[in-house]
Amino acid sequence: MAEPEHTPDGRYVVVDGRRWRATDPAIPEERRAELTRVLMAWRRDVRRTKGTPEEDRSRAGVQAAKVALGERGQPPWWDQTDAERRVRWEADVPVPEGFDPR
Repeated sequence: MAEPEHTPDGRYVVVDGRRWRATDPAIPEERRAELTRVLMAWRRDVRRTKGTPEEDRSRAGVQAAKVALGERGQPPWWDQTDAERRVRWEADVPVPEGFDPR
């Protein structure tokens, strides 16, 4: 899969002409990969729980993973100190029931 286009400052990716906040580039590769697996698991859980009382929990999991990746939350990763960024990506992020980290 091709790398998405980034804005010149590296803060956003551009998909179909729309800007989305980029993942914090300072996150160590191993942690970034782990958080991405958690995010994708939560997204699958959103599909599974759509229209049920469990959907809100699944969406909260997506939000937590995206905040840890720096893709959501305030302040944005580029306005955080190095210490604040590390605390954000090292924070415990909930995982869906039955999540396999591999």
